[in-house]
Amino acid sequence: MNVISILMAVVSLILLIVGLIPLLGWLQWIVVAGTVVGVFFGALSKERSGLIINLVFLAVALFRLFIGGGIV
Repeated sequence: MNVISILMAVVSLILLIVGLIPLLGWLQWIVVAGTVVGVFFGALSKERSGLIINLVFLAVALFRLFIGGGIV
């Protein structure tokens, strides 16, 4: 489960970096969905590394959505 969580985190990180470009803020919604799935799998595993990584990426994506008004 932790491996799946970390793989979701890697995919989310790639999309997160691309979504930081102005006018691509809508991509953060996909990142939020991916990190929520990663948090779910990370919570089911014994190790917490995938869970923590996904929570950090989720916080960054939500902050980006907050400063961009949810779309921009």
